[in-house]
Amino acid sequence: METLQTGRFYGQTSQTLQFDFATITDTEYTHDRVDWHYHENAYFTFILQGNVIEGNRKEVYNCSAGSLLFHNWHDAHYNIKPKGYTRGFHVELHEHWFKNTGLNFSNLQGSFAVADPKSHLLFYNLFRESKGRDGMSSAPIEALLLQALADISAPEKYKVKQKPLWAEKLKQVLHDDISQKFTLQQLAEIADVHPVHLSRDFPKYFNTNFGDYVRALRIEKAFTLMHDTKLSLTEIALSCGFADQSHFLRCFKQFNNCKPSLYRQLLFS
Repeated sequence: METLQTGRFYGQTSQTLQFDFATITDTEYTHDRVDWHYHENAYFTFILQGNVIEGNRKEVYNCSAGSLLFHNWHDAHYNIKPKGYTRGFHVELHEHWFKNTGLNFSNLQGSFAVADPKSHLLFYNLFRESKGRDGMSSAPIEALLLQALADISAPEKYKVKQKPLWAEKLKQVLHDDISQKFTLQQLAEIADVHPVHLSRDFPKYFNTNFGDYVRALRIEKAFTLMHDTKLSLTEIALSCGFADQSHFLRCFKQFNNCKPSLYRQLLFS
């Protein structure tokens, strides 16, 4: 079984950035199928465009734009790419840095999908920083990577069995239709809990308040539509549930610290 060395992925890599803490690559996937293989480093795969199916010895992931996967060292997997253009953003963690961060990585074992929209938004920020450095130091990229690792490795993120049924039901509804403008009463009825109970306990299971969670989901969806040049920013805003483009612009800058138009330029740079 082949082991891929640092910076190597199956496809056409358009950018490689080398830092003391990580190697970052931007790669177009060109192989219809990649057989079982390992990677030298623990790394994140963040799908920017298109679709890919990835399987390991335990699970199979159907990844689309915005999907985020983590792979620890020597965790074997395979890939199948459906027809169409697919682009992946990879962050390989250098072992000495990874082990010296002081974080508890007991939850970062094997391969798994990261579902938290806030983590996805951090990786869009990482992508932006990697494209628009303008001679700056690597500190902003390292800081974002540490923040993402701290969030993802937090023990409570993976205590799924302790999450009540109402929270799982609510999560499914919110993810299925981000453009829907639910009232609190409607959500409470869907979850079959009292509105007060929902409001009080929502942060416990979603790691943020309800408003910020929904805004994060909508911005995350907007990112996945940015590559479609047939869509105007106004059309993207409305399809993601924003009242108008100005509201979309404010939220986008809040989560990504830049204008959507600038991000779109970086996406195609």
